[in-house]
Amino acid sequence: MSMKIVQNVLLLTPFLLCVSLSSAATPSISEQDLKTAAQLRDEALKTSKGYEIVESLTTEVGPRMAGTAGDAAAVKWGVAKLKELGFDKVWTEPVTFPTWKRGVETAEVISPFPQPLVITALGFSVGTEPEGLTAEIMAFDTLDDLINAPEGIADGKIVFIKHRMHKARDGSGYGPAVAARGRGAVEAAKKGAVGILIRSIGTDSHRMAHTGMMRYEEGTPRIPAAALSAPDADLLENMLKRKQPVKVKVTLDAQDGEQYTSHNVIGEITGSEKPEEYIIIGGHLDSWDLGTGALDDGAGIAITTAAAELIARLPQRPKRSIRVVMFANEEQGLVGARAYAEAHKDELQKIITGAESDFGAGKIWRLDSRVKSEALPVVEQMAKIMEPLGIEYGNNRAGGGPDLIPLRQMGISVFSLRQDGTDYFDYHHTPDDTLDKIEKESLDQNTAAYVVLAYITAQMDGDFGSGLE
Repeated sequence: MSMKIVQNVLLLTPFLLCVSLSSAATPSISEQDLKTAAQLRDEALKTSKGYEIVESLTTEVGPRMAGTAGDAAAVKWGVAKLKELGFDKVWTEPVTFPTWKRGVETAEVISPFPQPLVITALGFSVGTEPEGLTAEIMAFDTLDDLINAPEGIADGKIVFIKHRMHKARDGSGYGPAVAARGRGAVEAAKKGAVGILIRSIGTDSHRMAHTGMMRYEEGTPRIPAAALSAPDADLLENMLKRKQPVKVKVTLDAQDGEQYTSHNVIGEITGSEKPEEYIIIGGHLDSWDLGTGALDDGAGIAITTAAAELIARLPQRPKRSIRVVMFANEEQGLVGARAYAEAHKDELQKIITGAESDFGAGKIWRLDSRVKSEALPVVEQMAKIMEPLGIEYGNNRAGGGPDLIPLRQMGISVFSLRQDGTDYFDYHHTPDDTLDKIEKESLDQNTAAYVVLAYITAQMDGDFGSGLE
């Protein structure tokens, strides 16, 4: 065992004390299977099957916000694509949720320097009155500053949160910034505000606003909420520096829709020896409505589907099954993920591990695991096969991806194949999330990593453990 793996064993969190007893065998993988995994890796680098899949999704379906006609078209597309690619079983499972419609969205500075502003409504925001909402701006540097402000300080005003998200390869700037999107409207309403504008949760300088989900709170007034493009947030800041009241008019036609039933789409390469045991790989099929959902998350669908399809080309099926899950409605709260976890909660011991691709199409640079300590030598061998792809082993605290959170919380093993997300939030939830942002070479590298993970997991003796969190 390498020193790096040993160091990570020493850092394991207490969850590793609760390990699976489902297999007495020490986890291991044969030399022949390692050789085959390497061959699959190399084959993935020669094919652009993943690019063909995401091109098909973005061209033939495009935007697919949950509950829209695009959502329904995406489900049909997913079923047809998995069948076309030769999956042994393809089926859907229902997912029901409330819907929301965007409508007209405009904004402008009324005074002291009249100018148009570029905004977009945040998901599930209420609309304004038909004539719009006009009020003075009150700015706060961060959400915490708003929370800590005196009661009533924003009476009759539109709150503006200026917080800037910072770029990072691992996307670590997102968490500190996104709280303003999720809770900003609630906290602004508590201070008496009649509306809220936030600087878009993104890292670009384009004049495009980033949408995304927000929440209201029972007992707190529901006020209109929208995001400003970065240049327009700068513009408001510059106006405010002139120490004059800045009055803005916002018009949103957003409104709640009816209940809707979509579907998780599932394709399986059925195992030859232990078909009841399986690995989950996949992404989410829905997107926001502004772009074509190429990076978020057409790329993840393409990467994982292409990896499973490569394994299906082998002369013999793997020992265990491989499931590609195209999750419904991730964007509005992991709705499809929760539905899948609930539907399959009685078969947790059969889910050997899971990994979701949902961070664009940048190259993978690190492999993280969440497995029992006895399985770390297999993880080390897996990482060794990925080394030629420029991937190193990280730690044993993987998250697995957003749609695997419900299953991970139930104790399944997960892996994180960490992509370079330096530029991901330039495009995230904007009209600029389109196919031209994807590089075939990077997508193929992702597919190569996922095919190694999926094949080794399907072939290994023993398991990665359960009850891990």
